[in-house]
Amino acid sequence: QVQLIESGGGGLVQAGGSLRLSCAASGRTYAMAWFRQAPGKERDIVAEIDWSGTIQYYADSVKGRFTISRDNAKNTVYLQMNSLKPGDTAVYYCAAAGRLMARPWSYDYWGQGTQVTVSS
Repeated sequence: QVQLIESGGGGLVQAGGSLRLSCAASGRTYAMAWFRQAPGKERDIVAEIDWSGTIQYYADSVKGRFTISRDNAKNTVYLQMNSLKPGDTAVYYCAAAGRLMARPWSYDYWGQGTQVTVSS
């Protein structure tokens, strides 16, 4: 029912640089998240944000460098990535929950993926 379209921010960046990913939803969403999957590795959660934007969770590997935020008026979630490292290289996927729920959150809708490559 809900389509997630990722745009902007992806591409090649040098270590220490910054990128901003955007993901627009076609309908109402609740919790939203960013995941990433590096070549040959499992898909890992990067950051989560609750429906209101007041609660965020981060993987330890990105804490202090990445910020998840949302603009509900635009039905959009963002991932601001600073101080990028080569280990951040992955395909990044946004995700959204279609209902309100208690933790742990699960996700019903997925974006198409955005390649982020960080060179050393």
